[in-house]
Amino acid sequence: MSSVSSIWRHPIKALGRESLTSVALKTGECLPWDRVWALAHEASKAKTGEWARCGNFNRAAGVPAFMAITAELYEATQKITLRHPDRPEITFHPDDAPEAPVAWSAPLVPRGRAQPSHIMRLDKHGYPDSAYPSISLANTASHSQVEQYLGRNLSIHRWRSNIWFDGVTPWAEFTWVGKDIAIGNAILRVKEPATRCMSTAANPETGQRDADTLGALERFGHQEFSVLAEVIQDGTIALGDSVQVL
Repeated sequence: MSSVSSIWRHPIKALGRESLTSVALKTGECLPWDRVWALAHEASKAKTGEWARCGNFNRAAGVPAFMAITAELYEATQKITLRHPDRPEITFHPDDAPEAPVAWSAPLVPRGRAQPSHIMRLDKHGYPDSAYPSISLANTASHSQVEQYLGRNLSIHRWRSNIWFDGVTPWAEFTWVGKDIAIGNAILRVKEPATRCMSTAANPETGQRDADTLGALERFGHQEFSVLAEVIQDGTIALGDSVQVL
């Protein structure tokens, strides 16, 4: 029986992660507070109130150091604390102090890359890598396959997925595309595999590129890891809940 092994959200796209023990999902919305904000760079063409492609934002694909950021969101105040081994801890409200994450993250951005410009917010939809409000589902067995091929342990945070599950065979999640999945009392419809980029090469502890994750995926005949799904029935999910293909 497959079950939920961990749940993660990323309040600001590419700037940190935090674990959850449970979460209430709503139909047609992203995982609550996941990628609600995003850090647009100086060359961004993203428009206020609209979803935009990931290339409009600073992220670990071009700024590997971002992978080492962790986050803590205080829902009652909507303040966020960011931590990084090479930066001082900072707590701020992205709407009330939008300059704070820009100034804090700028020293992590390499020369020659578009520099951080401003914070953007998009409630309910968020800024996932899909044009619809997706939640990513990742298989621990598939992660283990990548580890075995590379001959080393890897943090699951390289994949920045929302819901991790175990108890199924490697890459079984790709057979779920087009099917409905029950997790707890929520139902999600799996839409597509998630194509991966250079973000996954960076170590979540150091922020340095140190693993050929894309090469490993190609070894298995693809460049995807995890699947993207939409919530089609409200429900609460928690650690240990069963994951069932309907």
